[in-house]
Amino acid sequence: MVQRAVEREFEIIGEALNRIKKVDPELLEHVSAYHRIIGFRNILAHGYDIIDEKLVWDAINKHLPVLVQEIKKLQQ
Repeated sequence: MVQRAVEREFEIIGEALNRIKKVDPELLEHVSAYHRIIGFRNILAHGYDIIDEKLVWDAINKHLPVLVQEIKKLQQ
C-alpha cells in the first residue's frame, strides 16, 4: 500500500511538470532532470507491470531531495 502511494505521488509530480512544460517551458530550465521525471511518471502510469521497487527507492533517496531543493529555490 505504501509503495502504491509513493508511486502515485511520483505520478502527480511528473504530470505537474509535464503541464508546466506546456505552459512555461522556461521555468523547467531550473529543474535539472525534468525530462527524466516526466519519463518516470510515464513508466509508473503505463508500465506498472515492469516497475522495479529499487528504482522507486533510488528516486526517493537520490533524486527527490534534489528536486525539493530546486523547487524551493523557485519559490524564493
